[in-house]
Amino acid sequence: MFSDARLTNLIANTLALLAVSALVIGVVVWAVRRPYFNIERIQIESSQGERLAYVTPEGVKATIAGRLQGNFFTVDLDQSRALVETAPWVRRAQIRRVWPNSLSVRIEEQQPLAYWNEDEMINTWGESFSANKAVVPDDVDLPQLSGPPNSERLVVQRYAELARWFGPLDVQVSEVTLSPRYAWDVVLSNGVQLSLGRDPAADIADPHGRKGALPFAVRVERFVQAWPALMQRLGDRALQSADLRYPNGFAITLAPVSSTPVK
Repeated sequence: MFSDARLTNLIANTLALLAVSALVIGVVVWAVRRPYFNIERIQIESSQGERLAYVTPEGVKATIAGRLQGNFFTVDLDQSRALVETAPWVRRAQIRRVWPNSLSVRIEEQQPLAYWNEDEMINTWGESFSANKAVVPDDVDLPQLSGPPNSERLVVQRYAELARWFGPLDVQVSEVTLSPRYAWDVVLSNGVQLSLGRDPAADIADPHGRKGALPFAVRVERFVQAWPALMQRLGDRALQSADLRYPNGFAITLAPVSSTPVK
């Protein structure tokens, strides 16, 4: 009898505990599903503490509209972050819950460095991204960079080197093009076109790599060093292009002289 009583009490206590647990779970589920906890507000701000220049709250909300699932308790933060990062000009996002029905979204914006190929842009980290170019202010003059797939970082690196070399000459780099065979062409802000040829440093990335090309830096530095004397010698004549691929120098082409008819 004693043994049966203990077993009976154990079963009764277990059933009571299960009943209470089921009641508690039911109450929690009921409470969690209340409209009070639906996501009603999304706070958007810069992760750097500055004013957002390209990302707009309206653009982010339009991207996630109807696609954000769950409420304060059930929303998947990782999935929501990935969704926000598909919005234009968003590079990275951090999301956290704000009691009782809000989300805080901290955004790292894309920082445009240049236009990339035909319809993309490239940021200061050497990453290509798609964005509405019309958002870029008119007074922001971005260079045009072009290259084969997966060459973004190499092109950005070379652009930065060229900008440093020509900066002291008060000349900017307007275009940098890396061909499918990894040869470089450059256009300066004064319209001068430079042919730099192949880049030995790109041999690993180039499936058609050929050894023996003059190092990229040597070609550019030689031309930059000759620039002041060259400009002085040309006088009023304008330089149209320069071919830097020669092992012991470079060849130049002068712009045509415009003739004014005599009346």
